[in-house]
Amino acid sequence: MQLQQITVLEETLWQAVLNRDPTIDGKFFYSVRSTAVYCRPICPSRRPNRNQVCFFESAQEAENAGFRPCKRCQPQFETVPNPAQAKVLAACRYIEAQGDRIPTLSELCSQVGMSRSYLQKVFKQIIGVSPFEYADALRSQRLKQRLQSGEEIAHAVYDTGYGSSSQVYEKALKKLGMTPKTYQQAGKTISIVYAIAPSPLGYLLVATTHKGICAVKLGDEADKLEHTLIEEFHQADIMRDDQTHKEWIQAILNFIAKGEAHLDLPLDIRGTAFQKQVWEALQKIPYGQTRTYTDIARNIAKPQAVRAVGNACGANPIALIVPCHRVLRGDGSLGGYRWGIERKQKLLTQESERCTQD
Repeated sequence: MQLQQITVLEETLWQAVLNRDPTIDGKFFYSVRSTAVYCRPICPSRRPNRNQVCFFESAQEAENAGFRPCKRCQPQFETVPNPAQAKVLAACRYIEAQGDRIPTLSELCSQVGMSRSYLQKVFKQIIGVSPFEYADALRSQRLKQRLQSGEEIAHAVYDTGYGSSSQVYEKALKKLGMTPKTYQQAGKTISIVYAIAPSPLGYLLVATTHKGICAVKLGDEADKLEHTLIEEFHQADIMRDDQTHKEWIQAILNFIAKGEAHLDLPLDIRGTAFQKQVWEALQKIPYGQTRTYTDIARNIAKPQAVRAVGNACGANPIALIVPCHRVLRGDGSLGGYRWGIERKQKLLTQESERCTQD
């Protein structure tokens, strides 16, 4: 029987369809009247017009109502058959089982029965990084864990498979966001000063190091913003001072209130090389314009890394200065925003209106 739910619930289901939410897969199905086809909410096909869609609790109910299963997402089955995905996941499990040794690509191909070029291609499509990058990230994570546990740096480096300590120090900013010694001390050598001010978008928190701004946060409660900052830099020397760098804070407030198009402020942000690449691309989006996650992935020459781009946007520590609010989903919907979807809508509307006035 078709779901008999109030409009609010149907809109929730529709948002899950627009977002292709994997957590909701199998809990309901949607059908398209114009094509007489029913699909999973994660179906990769083009999104239909909302007025053509109805919802069902099960595949059987959809078929009883006269709809046939989609050939792409195959909703009549409990799981979507995907041999390539199964092999990629098997490759991931094999990499994980090797401990601190990174297997060669030929070794992986032999394990899963794929050619080198095809494994590289589908692995990056599904996981977002190459097999080597995946293995290297695991090794880096193990190094972080050993350093945090207090293990001697030299032992941690060699035990996790790095050939020399110089290898780690060369890649320290990319892998750890700081040198191994500083990371081992959980940021104890970092001094952070922050200030909080009311703004048209709620409370604004700006945190700085001696190098520049390390965090810009937006929220409804000042206490929560402070707590989040302290959690992120839990071993740093953190102090509140609303007078320090007042000109930087005022520049951000002017951006929010008056629509000043440029925020040219010194930054001290930590992230992976990929995240920084995405954040730099975001800073190039002109005021009053938007881009899609696909556009950004294409701009950084990683067209298959759309999901990874979305994750990098979500991890952006510098609201407004790195304008992740200007990135939308491919269908034009807002997508997510770390500081609240209402703030994202307000910022976009404000920028669009001011550009029209100009």
